[in-house]
Amino acid sequence: MTYAKGLSRRQALFATAAAPLVALAPRAARAKADMMGMTTPLFSRFKHGDFEVTTLLAGTRPVEDPHSIFGLNVSAEDFTATSDAAFIPTNVAQFFFTPTVVNTGDALVLFDTGLNPEGITAALAAAGYTPDQVDTVVITHMHGDHIGGLAGDAGATFPNAAYVTGATEHNHWSAAGNEGFDMKVKPLNDKFTFLDDGGAVAPGITAVGAHGHTPGHMAYMIESGGKGLVLIADTANHPVWSLAKPDWEVKFDMDKPAAAETRRRVLGMIAADRLPFIGYHMPFPATGYIETAGDGFRYVPSSYQLMLG
Repeated sequence: MTYAKGLSRRQALFATAAAPLVALAPRAARAKADMMGMTTPLFSRFKHGDFEVTTLLAGTRPVEDPHSIFGLNVSAEDFTATSDAAFIPTNVAQFFFTPTVVNTGDALVLFDTGLNPEGITAALAAAGYTPDQVDTVVITHMHGDHIGGLAGDAGATFPNAAYVTGATEHNHWSAAGNEGFDMKVKPLNDKFTFLDDGGAVAPGITAVGAHGHTPGHMAYMIESGGKGLVLIADTANHPVWSLAKPDWEVKFDMDKPAAAETRRRVLGMIAADRLPFIGYHMPFPATGYIETAGDGFRYVPSSYQLMLG
C-alpha cells in the first residue's frame, strides 16, 4: 500500500479508522451519565476438591511511602528499580485484607477476621454467610488486622464458633501486654484450642509452621480430593516486594532473618509443587501461583484455573 507523502503508517491507520466518523449524521446529545465510582467485589468462591473456598475482602486502603515498610535494608534506587520493572508506583501501595472461608461440608472454617467486625460481616453477607454459621475461627497470628473482627461493641462477632491458633503465638501475646490481644482475644480464651506445626484444624486442614513474621505465625495446607492449596497468611505481604525480593526486610516482621528464611522455604515449596495459594495481603481475590524467577519468585495471579474445579 502507498501512503500519501509525509504520512506515516500509524497516521494512515488512524486516519482510515476515523474516516467513517466524519460521515455520521449529528444527533442530539443524551443525558450525561453520573460517575459511578470504583467498585471492588467483596468475595470470590471456587471449588477445591470436595471443599468450597471463599476469599473475603474485609478491607482495602492505600498506604503511602511503602519503602518505609518494605525493603528496609535496600536503597531507594533499588526499591525504585524493582517497582518500575513491575509497573507499580513507589509513593503509594494498595493494601488488601483477605480472610478465607473453607466449607468442608461438615463445618464452616474462617481463617482470620480482618480489621474490624463491620468489614468481615459485610464480606460474609455478600458471600451469603452469617456470623452465627461459622463453626471454627482460625487465627494465623495475632496482629491487629487479623484479630480485629473477633469482637466489637456488640460482643463476640461469631457467637457459635470455636477458636484455633498456634500455641507459641498465643503464649507470646498472652505475655506481651498488647491492648489489641487483651481486648479481642483474651475474653475468648476459654474457647481456644492450640496447635503446633503439623496440627490439624479439621480433616484436610493442617498447620504449617511459618514463624518469623510473628513468633508463632502459621500457614495452612488445605487438601481435598487429591488437591492442595496453601493459605500463606502473612508469609509474604506483597506480590512484588515480598516475592521477587524475599530477603528484603519488612517493617512488620518481628524476626526479620527468620521471616526471610520462611519466605524462601514456603514460597519455594509452593513453586516446586505448583500449588495454588491464597495470600492475605495479595491483590484481591488474593489467589494465584508462584514461579521461581532469578534469586526470588514471581507472582502469577490466577485466571480461570480455579473455576475448573
